[in-house]
Amino acid sequence: MTRNANEYGERQRWFQETLRAAGLPGALLSSPISIRYLTGFTSSNSMLFAGASGSELFTDPRYALQIEGEAVADKKTVEGGVLLNAVAASLRRRRIRRLGFEGGHLSQESYQQVNEALEGRTELIPLGRDIERRRAVKSPSEIEAIRHAVAINSEAYERAMKRVKPGLLESELAAELDYQMRKLGAGAAAFDTIVASGAHSALPHARPRTVPIKANALLLVDMGAQARGYASDMTRMAWSGKPSRRAVKLYNAVLRSQLEAIHAIRPGVTASSVDLAARRVLESEGLAELFIHSTGHGLGLEIHEHPRIGKSEACELLPGMVVTVEPGVYVEGWGGIRIEDTVLVTGDGCEVLTPTSKELRVL
Repeated sequence: MTRNANEYGERQRWFQETLRAAGLPGALLSSPISIRYLTGFTSSNSMLFAGASGSELFTDPRYALQIEGEAVADKKTVEGGVLLNAVAASLRRRRIRRLGFEGGHLSQESYQQVNEALEGRTELIPLGRDIERRRAVKSPSEIEAIRHAVAINSEAYERAMKRVKPGLLESELAAELDYQMRKLGAGAAAFDTIVASGAHSALPHARPRTVPIKANALLLVDMGAQARGYASDMTRMAWSGKPSRRAVKLYNAVLRSQLEAIHAIRPGVTASSVDLAARRVLESEGLAELFIHSTGHGLGLEIHEHPRIGKSEACELLPGMVVTVEPGVYVEGWGGIRIEDTVLVTGDGCEVLTPTSKELRVL
């Protein structure tokens, strides 16, 4: 049985209370992330019924052994045929008349299939974002997992960057970063690793190319590890050769912006106020129009989670939230500079989890 059985049980009890408050006797969850959060089960094909009468987790025979050793649920059903048929039969036996579902995840086609399988006897009610909001505040075991992912990420970066020299392909460096994360224990990269040099770094989500890293040019690396199911995220900058005055000036402006945003993080402040702290610095440098994305985002089981650190986000930060802080400036035809850390909101401020130096690395 999973080590966190008590934690998963507590989450399911919380969800039952949430459903009761919404006047729902139960809900059918189809999002793999929601199912993992509530039960610990990791599968490409599963559904979870959660309600006052207990929980029932459904999967197919490929996961028969896994569901027994990994999942926390009152009942576990392995269906050899169409999974939805077993789900519908169980719901009919329970005589569920009003059933919550994840409107943000269930496709229109799947919705119709569920409705038909229930023979029109059950009213389907879209759920709110309660699970996503609860996931935003991490438990001690989740914070430990994120720390582990951060440590892997940072060590992999240090190992891979020792190989960098002019002539190495962007794609080769990306592959080395991914290899080192795997070697250090990551289950996978948390997202597609970004390696962008020169003018290509002006694309915030640039894809690594089969193009050599040139001398006297910017190098942007944005990477994250997924370990124990949880993500980390970090962006660092380097320069091959002696950095130009322009590069140093822009880098220092972005660094001050990032540090001001981190300094603004504490319980009770709004996400928008953290974003504003970053933008004020860049505005004072005449760079506001070159900052073209939000300041950060939450992370956890997914690389992008609630809360978003953006201009219009009224969400208040709470102890236990883990967010990224990643302001940047992007100059078309020249390059982009972004600095990013993974940050934990604490009881009286925040803790930067990323240990990697933020200086402009000279290769």
